[in-house]
Amino acid sequence: MTRLLEQPRKHAVLNVGISATTYDEVVEFCGRWTHARRTGTAGPLARYICVTSVHGVMTAREDSGVRNILNSADIVTPDGMPLVWALRSLGVRQQQRVYGPALMLRLCEAAARHKHKIFLYGATEDCLTALAERLCARYPALNIVGKFAPPFRELTADEDRLIQSRILDSGAELIFVGISTPKQERWMYAHRASFPGAILIGVGAAFDFHAGRVPQAPRWMQGAGLEWLFRLVMEPARLWRRYLLVTPRFLPLWMMQRFR
Repeated sequence: MTRLLEQPRKHAVLNVGISATTYDEVVEFCGRWTHARRTGTAGPLARYICVTSVHGVMTAREDSGVRNILNSADIVTPDGMPLVWALRSLGVRQQQRVYGPALMLRLCEAAARHKHKIFLYGATEDCLTALAERLCARYPALNIVGKFAPPFRELTADEDRLIQSRILDSGAELIFVGISTPKQERWMYAHRASFPGAILIGVGAAFDFHAGRVPQAPRWMQGAGLEWLFRLVMEPARLWRRYLLVTPRFLPLWMMQRFR
């Protein structure tokens, strides 16, 4: 197998494969995959990258469909510090967090440099407008070829075909998907045959962060694994169930796996 076809190695955390990778490596793989698409050597499916926190792992533990989607992904980055600590305990001593919002900026920087075409899928029209303006101000050469804010309901078959055609016609090479977990993971998996050779990246709340609509936690809180607390204070009505009922179950389950 050639290096081009390889993926970062995954380690099982509660039966979900988490990639031992870095920002630079993910950007490098995306560059290779885009080159393969441009030269006609890409496969028939889109590549897709999941940016996964403890919430994603715990959702996958309860839902075999989500678990299959994550385990089928080309890359599953450790978005939260508990997953970083889990990988370190498995022997990946230098593992660092590969955080969705930061990864999005790294990929946009590379896309601007290499003239890769970007499509934004998710959030609201106002958010997408602000996001596109801010990204282009930060990376003047960035080529955003389209954006779409899906309604807060399931698309009809006709609507779905229409947006697929719109994305295909745009020539998008990197498609950032900013809807909630696990909805964005399901969308990427369901549409991987619709965009051959493209790259789908689920970045969750990154759209709101980079559009300036939701503040990010201070760096020290992110590094200490306390970003959940900051986000809970910012959006208690939306996130209380995730952080108070779902996430706390991870640590004892991980310790059971680690020492079994």
